[in-house]
Amino acid sequence: MNPASIPASGMSDAVFALTLALLLVAPLAIAGVALINAGLGRSRSAAQALLGNVAIVAVTTIVFALVGAAFAGYLPSTTGHSFQLAGKPWNWLGSGGLLLSGFASSTAQVQLGILFEFLAIAFAAIIPWGSGADRWKLTSGCAAAAVLAATVFPLLAHWVWGGGWLAQLGVNFSLGAGFLDAGGAASVHVLGGLSALAVIWIAGPRKGKFPKEGFATALPGHNAAYVLFGCLLAMAGCMAWNTAGAILWLHAPLAALPVTAINTLLSASGALAATFIITRVRFGKPDASLCANGWLTGLVASSACAGLATPGESLFVGLVAGIATPLLVEVLELAVSIDDPSGAISVHLVGGIWGLIAAGVFAPQAGQFLAQLVGVATLLGLVFPLTYLLFWLLNRFFPFRVDSDGERIGMDLHELGGGAYPEFVIHRDESYR
Repeated sequence: MNPASIPASGMSDAVFALTLALLLVAPLAIAGVALINAGLGRSRSAAQALLGNVAIVAVTTIVFALVGAAFAGYLPSTTGHSFQLAGKPWNWLGSGGLLLSGFASSTAQVQLGILFEFLAIAFAAIIPWGSGADRWKLTSGCAAAAVLAATVFPLLAHWVWGGGWLAQLGVNFSLGAGFLDAGGAASVHVLGGLSALAVIWIAGPRKGKFPKEGFATALPGHNAAYVLFGCLLAMAGCMAWNTAGAILWLHAPLAALPVTAINTLLSASGALAATFIITRVRFGKPDASLCANGWLTGLVASSACAGLATPGESLFVGLVAGIATPLLVEVLELAVSIDDPSGAISVHLVGGIWGLIAAGVFAPQAGQFLAQLVGVATLLGLVFPLTYLLFWLLNRFFPFRVDSDGERIGMDLHELGGGAYPEFVIHRDESYR
């Protein structure tokens, strides 16, 4: 279809072309996190980890096109499904056509918005895949991604981006401009982090991670080069992602876009600097994987506030994220016995929540902070229980955890019949019991 034939609906051809170009670069963030997921897992599961990321992107794309996009709502002529409560309309579910029927007649901005959502659900679904590394079956991971794409994500996307009740908090209750989530801090990162927490609780820790006696066993990632290169890819993708989100959801003028990109970079840089210093002080040398997680947490936090904060405020957001990340990783592992190989809970869940709160603090609109708190409460009090329940039911039909023999020999041999590094001998973990 020729983009020039699409009604602009207030979007000039230049802005359309710029936004489309940014969205074509944004998947670098997905590629970066996929590499990080693989690098932080064990070498005997590396091929399964990367194949899982690719398969999850494919599954979410198909399922969201079939049914999810209809529930998210994309046609401007439809208002979605609403009910009246306390004299106010509560728009809770979108109304669109299955398999994107009628999508081609939508405006340019609507089409770009739905493309943004396709990328968003793919990104959100690979986040828990990293947390289930070395023990989560590929078929079960794809099934969980399908559940997210068909149910939870469309609901949340409609509430936030499709004119749903969270977006209407400003109109209905004078809470700023309504819940703001320009870069997907809630719909991508917090949703992904909550899904990761559900997977960890259902699947349990890796064998040997928490022995009956003694401290938690260190199971370091097998390839720091994957992890650090993934950080650079994620930086490029998130800069494009946040800038495109500022255009689509904040209606930012062109003059505000360079600042949005700079804020993204500043947040990540501040986070890395803080994590680098903390790990250097605590361990005598900087820790590569924790520094990578700090960098990524800064990018995650920026997805909520890069289009609303000043450069100085963005640097502060990153510094707080970088201080919290290594401390939280240690608390979750040692005090709560959470086995999260990719650090998704501290990076995506906590980083996303911090970014959403910071957006409310730094936004110029009165009442915006309260609107952001309502959104965070909704994520924790409604979205998480729904996600956990659906995953718990799914586990009854598609058990998440591989059997003990499969975990012992590695996911590559057990599920794919071959390893990622056939020319090397992959040693069994001595900690396995």
